[in-house]
Amino acid sequence: MYLYIRVARVLAGALVKPRLGLDGVSELKLRVWPSDIDTYPEMNNGRYWTIMDLGRYDLAARTGLMQMAHRKGWLFVVAGGSIRYRHRLPPFSRFILRTSLTGHDGRWFYFVQEFVRRGQLAAQAVVRAGLRTEKELIPSETILKAYGREGWSPALPKWVQAWIESEDVRSVELAQSL
Repeated sequence: MYLYIRVARVLAGALVKPRLGLDGVSELKLRVWPSDIDTYPEMNNGRYWTIMDLGRYDLAARTGLMQMAHRKGWLFVVAGGSIRYRHRLPPFSRFILRTSLTGHDGRWFYFVQEFVRRGQLAAQAVVRAGLRTEKELIPSETILKAYGREGWSPALPKWVQAWIESEDVRSVELAQSL
């Protein structure tokens, strides 16, 4: 089941929280609910991905990217990601979801998202995402120009660059196997 009530709360909260710049960090204080857990009991690995949507929604709303995309009729799309689980999140535990936009490669934007419980990193992910029209992906520079931050291009962390390279290799190998 999708997190419609949580999404509504995050978007409503974004209206009253301070605005963020592209270099800002979204922090959401969340809790593991019974609908989030699996049979072990801990947060289900798939639920991490769904909850990460909340962090990207908060960041997009608080930076104004969401509003700009809506005005232009652009759609958000996720094109991949990788997560590393470090420590479990048991039922009813509180945690912080940190989301930051770490940079872009001309085509995609890269988000780093972290689940932190009691000061300890429980999971960390990189997510590749972008904006598109009904027909095509919009280059990141076009988005940044429309947003008023043309030329914004922080250096991607080495581990994110390595992930991008591994995805490029994977794409070539997949294409060759078809």
